[in-house]
Amino acid sequence: MAPDISKIRKDFPILDQKVNGKPLIYFDNAATTQRPIQVIERVDEFSLRINANIHRATHFMANKTTEAFEASRETVRQFINAAEAVEVIFTSGTTESINLVAYSFGEAFISAGDEVIVTEMEHHANIVPWQMMCERHSAVLKVMPFADNGELHIDLLDNLITDKTRILAVAHVSNTLGTVNPIGEIIAKAHLKNIPVLIDGAQGAPHFKIDVQALDCDFYVFSGHKIYGPTGIGALYGKRKWLDQMPPFLGGGEMIDSVTFAKTTYNQLPYKFEAGTPNYVGAIGFAAAIEYIQNHDRQSLIDYEHDLIMTATAKLKQIVGLKIYGDAPIKAGVICFNIDGIHPFDLGTLLDQLGIAVRTGRLCADPVMDHYGVENMVRASFAFYNTFDEIEAFYKALIRLKAMF
Repeated sequence: MAPDISKIRKDFPILDQKVNGKPLIYFDNAATTQRPIQVIERVDEFSLRINANIHRATHFMANKTTEAFEASRETVRQFINAAEAVEVIFTSGTTESINLVAYSFGEAFISAGDEVIVTEMEHHANIVPWQMMCERHSAVLKVMPFADNGELHIDLLDNLITDKTRILAVAHVSNTLGTVNPIGEIIAKAHLKNIPVLIDGAQGAPHFKIDVQALDCDFYVFSGHKIYGPTGIGALYGKRKWLDQMPPFLGGGEMIDSVTFAKTTYNQLPYKFEAGTPNYVGAIGFAAAIEYIQNHDRQSLIDYEHDLIMTATAKLKQIVGLKIYGDAPIKAGVICFNIDGIHPFDLGTLLDQLGIAVRTGRLCADPVMDHYGVENMVRASFAFYNTFDEIEAFYKALIRLKAMF
């Protein structure tokens, strides 16, 4: 059954406003999604009535906060179908999650001459931490390229993998090309050589049902603010067999078992990786966002978002001089493009004057820009509260602006 988008939009009061005198059309969802009132109210209610630090005291509010925090972990576990709640680590977001794995996995398993594989289409957050780790350990970073249509050259993976390969990191969905990568096939190929795989799910978790056990991925990372939750919170899923062997990423409170000046011993999972006071209010909001999504027919939302991007793509392809970057058969979430003769920043500014919010720039993906030989792109990205009427208005706005140049 098709979702009732008009009813859903009422849960997002921020969308019901005007920008520069025009109804807001928010097409910057890949950067951050808006939050439903249910998430906002849950965070506000918690902050007003229950707030206390977690895992540290025995008083009423501390117990309630701790219970809510751990219940949030269980909500995330169910959302991605992790085997155990201890395999879910709360972080500040996708970027910290990748940095945690790159640092801790590197400390445990990477030596001079070892190799790490990433792809050409990765967000900087899934490139730079691996570069830094390779520099620390004198390891080698290898890159799987993509074709001009936005599909990875999976056929090259067998040759990229050698007996020195230690880990592979790949985006579930490209934040620029919208390509939905065949992560199941990639994981299977890597596992034939006993190589673990990290999936950057920042753009995947918002648009698909995630089952980490079915995928058999070793790590899966994603952010709260890209799935209708608060900023500053995210999750790292890791198989226990890896997390048990990896050293802590940060030191301090919570991650310790005992401390003496002679030696410190570390806490059990998941607390070994959650030093200091975590963003427990964010975690509770994160769980509220997941619950909001799960209160709808998830498959109908996924199908609706697919129809949105297919409709938008078909419309934009009608505009002479507009080039879409990435035309893979399976896409989700985003369309990146340029229009001949119009600088992306000018186009973004003019669209804003018409109430339409898009992203412009290099999109934290310099290698993608270099691949196509462009300095910047315009990105429109969609969520299930967007409408076909908004896409039509966007199309007409682009036609109007193109005629000005």
